[in-house]
Amino acid sequence: MSDHHNRPHITLVSEVTIDGKLTVTRGASSKLLMQFMSHEAEVLLHQIRADSDAIMVGANTIRIDNSFLTVRHVPGKNPIRVIPTSKADISPDANILSPDAPTIIAVSSLADKEKCSELVQKGAHIEICGEQSVNLSALMRLLYEKYAVKSLMIEGGSTLNGYMFQEGLIDELVLIHLPFIAGGEDTPSLVTGLHPRDVTDLLKLELITQYLAGDNLITKWRVKRTR
Repeated sequence: MSDHHNRPHITLVSEVTIDGKLTVTRGASSKLLMQFMSHEAEVLLHQIRADSDAIMVGANTIRIDNSFLTVRHVPGKNPIRVIPTSKADISPDANILSPDAPTIIAVSSLADKEKCSELVQKGAHIEICGEQSVNLSALMRLLYEKYAVKSLMIEGGSTLNGYMFQEGLIDELVLIHLPFIAGGEDTPSLVTGLHPRDVTDLLKLELITQYLAGDNLITKWRVKRTR
């Protein structure tokens, strides 16, 4: 494991098309693609959930997929659910607020107090982490220190993935490769928002392992620390 300074070990897990896209088209649910995951790949995904203390996705993913983020297909307990959304932009009726597991919604100081108290009434824990936007490094420390989260899984959209990589907060990457090419110029890919100017700016990873789960190729990568 890399040198964590009071933060969880963080694994990003994602299904991707051969050209690295997360969905069919912008705004489409990733569930459209996930239905083509083999049962074995689905079991793997849920095993990682069961092995993680917490699971984090962005608010946009919740709006589009309305996921429960619970463990099915394998025995194990549901991870704590974590949603960073600076403006507390989560519907009070979202499945993420189901009683299956605790839900932490990380907001900025700008978040509407009324929205926040509505979410608290639905059982969510609201944590203010940052002034204008959610400070992800601070959120990771808070999860580690206050909620005893030692391992965190991210099933992010490309924006959240990009922010987490930018902050150097991802340790490992597990990709479930699906046999499609999306090719849409506007279709979200695994990571967005990084602005490399040169090869030296690229994030470097090393392959830990690769294998088949059913007929889906799984690759597991370690993020090499440059800083």
